[in-house]
Amino acid sequence: MAATNIEVWQQATVIETVAVATNIQRIVLEPASPKRAEPGSHLDVFVTVNGERQKRSYSVVDSTDDGSRVAISVLQAPLSRGGSIFMHSLNPGDTLEITQPLQNFPLRVGAPSYVLLAGGIGVTAIVNMARVLRKLGAKYTLVYAARSRERMAYLPELHALHGDNLRVHIDDEGTELSVAELVGSVDQQTELYMCGPIRLMDAVRRAWRERELTYPNLRFETFGNSGWYDPEEFIVRVPRLGVETRVSAGRSMLEALEDAGVEMMFDCRKGECGLCEVKVLALEGAIDHRDVFYSERQQHTAATMCCCVSRALTSPSGLQADAARGGLAIVTIAVS
Repeated sequence: MAATNIEVWQQATVIETVAVATNIQRIVLEPASPKRAEPGSHLDVFVTVNGERQKRSYSVVDSTDDGSRVAISVLQAPLSRGGSIFMHSLNPGDTLEITQPLQNFPLRVGAPSYVLLAGGIGVTAIVNMARVLRKLGAKYTLVYAARSRERMAYLPELHALHGDNLRVHIDDEGTELSVAELVGSVDQQTELYMCGPIRLMDAVRRAWRERELTYPNLRFETFGNSGWYDPEEFIVRVPRLGVETRVSAGRSMLEALEDAGVEMMFDCRKGECGLCEVKVLALEGAIDHRDVFYSERQQHTAATMCCCVSRALTSPSGLQADAARGGLAIVTIAVS
């Protein structure tokens, strides 16, 4: 495994758990070896799923200046792979293994202006950035979009802290976000930071390119589990290694290959770095690209895929494949 941060694992004690929105739990931890959490940082956490230890990543919402207490927030998703269920079962006094804060989504201080865009649970990666920009007296707009108000974590606190700098878009109240209008309001000097579902991220990236805005000024973090289609079970084959295994709807292709004994390269597990790329040799079905690493053209070729988040499916329309292979998509790959 390659790493962009040095992982220092430690024990942490759960100090507080509280619901902050529908199916969203705020969890405050007391690390054994505190370290200050900078805006945009995250923790890797070991969870227990079906008796197995698995790693998950959660954005740091806030922390004390000395890092002695750090808060994350976890959405228990309907299609959870089991990690969020484990996290929601934690109670004060419980302990778990976490890393010190890791940084893949840094906030650059000194830009003329900022737009911070949070979609749903993606707000967890944005909250601390907004707090720092307010403290610095920077020019910023915080945009928070979600399907419904009850699903919006920290909304009252954000209203109180950011006032007119906060813009809220709620689908079921008829105020859904217009990506075209948002990107159309950005100038060449503005830096836009975003975290949210893949559909939102993809729409912003397309609009950004169409306006020919400076691409380094568009910065983002994903949470890697929101695709264009519902996940379904599929089969992955690695002919050179004589491996064939099923990937359940609740597991990633990377995890299934690791379980089958295949040594894999990876880093982010969120479809951002491209290190887990595999070559697609044959495909019976279609690919649901869930990464933000490839360009649109690269995704359309279906020649490679990021196996940490992307999946195979029977067809984009959801029609079942022929019964000879049990209605499952099959992807045949070569690994590095």
